[in-house]
Amino acid sequence: MKNRSALGLLFLVVFVDLLGFGMVIPVMPLYAERLGASEAATGWLSTGYSLMQFLFAPVWGGLSDRIGRRPVLLLSIAMTSAGFLGYALAPSFGWLLASRLFAGAATANIAIAQAYVADVTPPEGRARGMGLIGAAFGLGFVLGPAIGGILSVRSLATPGFAASGLALFNLLAAVVLLPEPAQRSPAARRRRIAALWEEMHKPGIRRLLAIYLLVILGFSAMESTYSFLAQQRYGLSARHVAWVFAYIGVIVVLVQGGLIGPLTRRLGEKRLLVAGALLQALGLAWLPFAHGVPGLLAATAPLAVGSGLASPAISALLSRLSRAEDQGGTLGIGQSAAAMGRIVGPLSGTWSFSHWQAAPYLAGSALMAAAAGLGATVRGPRAEP
Repeated sequence: MKNRSALGLLFLVVFVDLLGFGMVIPVMPLYAERLGASEAATGWLSTGYSLMQFLFAPVWGGLSDRIGRRPVLLLSIAMTSAGFLGYALAPSFGWLLASRLFAGAATANIAIAQAYVADVTPPEGRARGMGLIGAAFGLGFVLGPAIGGILSVRSLATPGFAASGLALFNLLAAVVLLPEPAQRSPAARRRRIAALWEEMHKPGIRRLLAIYLLVILGFSAMESTYSFLAQQRYGLSARHVAWVFAYIGVIVVLVQGGLIGPLTRRLGEKRLLVAGALLQALGLAWLPFAHGVPGLLAATAPLAVGSGLASPAISALLSRLSRAEDQGGTLGIGQSAAAMGRIVGPLSGTWSFSHWQAAPYLAGSALMAAAAGLGATVRGPRAEP
């Protein structure tokens, strides 16, 4: 019961964190243009954000291995509040970009949440715990943009102020309610980068990092062009595209919040990883050739289900293959691999889409198939030395 309570509290902390993040997403490009940025320059807001997550995810995770999950998580939430406040008060595009870089560093805390899950769950329940974190993310992304769109009617800065206040409330709630899951051992506090480097050289972990990169690369290339495809091929308006993204988010939340636990007990993380990658390969290959809006929604469904299966399975396997004292650092490197996919994916996806609409989807399907093939070669946790 204690572990369930801790997971429930962590779910709320991550959900509120992502709710604030999602609130600024729909208005950020408009806000940047109002501050004098060109359309091309606004892309740096997302690229820079992902780059900072790439750099800081292993830093936060490794630091939480040494001094504890709770203090590092609280610090990152406090920085998130400050980053959103800087966003809301930005007098220029340069200031806005700096605030997004700062926020990217602050919100690279998913590895801490995942390591917290690893601390309070048994190995066989790890994928379910990782799925709950993914569900909190998905729910925040579904509700955040809608709330941000409503708040932006008042002003484009209002979502930033609201997100900052929400993060401050999240900080206060975490200070009062969220416990430290486990005491750090003296050995864990003394560990350095060399130990983490040794962990990365395990064959299973190396494969999982490569799989994570391939999966996120293929998915983010789709994500960056999906709106264009929906508008140009299927004739959807921007408002209807937003509803389709919400449809994707709801499916992911349902899979990660409810189905991942029973499926993991029945099939295991490795099979879920392979199945998730293959479902995404199917959806991506189908998307640019589907007929009408019903076809678009039908092709999107296996993509969303596959994403909901693969991500927590990868995180659970990374956690189970790493040493207990290196959970945060190893999971942080996993998040860096994902962030690299989010940096390269949108750039390659939009470039290839401009030459041929189907290109990023067929390429993404091939990447997912490669990830599934590589996933089939990953040895289970009990087989690792």
